[in-house]
Amino acid sequence: MADLAELARAVLPGDVWDFVAGGSGAETTLAANRAALDRVAVLPRVLTGVDRPRTEAVLPGGTYALPVAVAPMAYQRLLHPDGELGLAAAARTAGVPYVASTLGSTPIEEITAVGGSVWFQLYWLRDRGLVADLLDRAHAAGCVALMVTVDVPVLGRRLRDVRNGFALPPQVTAANLPGGRDDLAHQGAPGVSAVAVHTGAVFAPALSWADLAWLRERTRLPLLVKGVLDPRDAVRAAEVGADAVVVSNHGGRQFDGAPATATVLPEVVAAVPDRCAVLLDSGVRSGIDVLRALALGAAGVLVGRPLLWALAAGGRAGAEAALALLAAELRDALTLTGCADPAAARHLRTLTGG
Repeated sequence: MADLAELARAVLPGDVWDFVAGGSGAETTLAANRAALDRVAVLPRVLTGVDRPRTEAVLPGGTYALPVAVAPMAYQRLLHPDGELGLAAAARTAGVPYVASTLGSTPIEEITAVGGSVWFQLYWLRDRGLVADLLDRAHAAGCVALMVTVDVPVLGRRLRDVRNGFALPPQVTAANLPGGRDDLAHQGAPGVSAVAVHTGAVFAPALSWADLAWLRERTRLPLLVKGVLDPRDAVRAAEVGADAVVVSNHGGRQFDGAPATATVLPEVVAAVPDRCAVLLDSGVRSGIDVLRALALGAAGVLVGRPLLWALAAGGRAGAEAALALLAAELRDALTLTGCADPAAARHLRTLTGG
């Protein structure tokens, strides 16, 4: 995956690379995500008789080929003309769910038409009517799960974008929003992130548990709450009716000072035993990272930036190669730790510190 990052950096404009690779503030949390995962050592089991482990796992919406979902990521046509359609097709080939973002540069309906398993990620907007419309469209398009992101009351201060005066190019739009609703995202100015200005105008900063309850009442789809770090919030989400929580700090792009997700994952899992599934997001870069997350108690992971790097480097084919690599790495990791499948990996012991 690190090779893919270098290939992507070589072909992307500098401001686009920074938009994808960067974090908020001093990027402390961004760095902490990797450091925390690297500190997780897994104790292999031996003499288990495992030859060819299975990699299938149950996640919201079905059984998938890997305990992996493609994380929701905005504006994928920034990276390559294949954009969301290329990455969704790669997810279909790999047999994993693709999470379509509210701020995707391709409409939901075109993404689900690719034919894979699609979850829809919802940002809470100031216009409640538009939220309801997005929900209706996600249902009508055939999405099989709904993920609401709860850690973006305002966009984190991403200094790379501020310094670059980052704005979307004209051909990349927020395709799920009505025409003109993303005009601010295209109006670049020195020392200003146009994307931050746009989200500040359209996102609702005061999302509450009452809103989550409203959402639960409006959909029968499996509901995932993304952006949970405090175990108390995981408990509250389960009480409201969430089917899963995603332990996430938005890839280090929101509150710079939040803990690494691998650090708090075991506490969240312990807080909601058997009440809802727990997934890990932020920092996953390899099949060994997937195994680490499983051993820490997660049901699965979301993978983000590495798949954007693959998309940038090779379009749909690059993304397919990246997911195939991830699957091969996970199979190797399961074999080397004596696990017959991802469920067995959740019984492995871990040590922190190597």
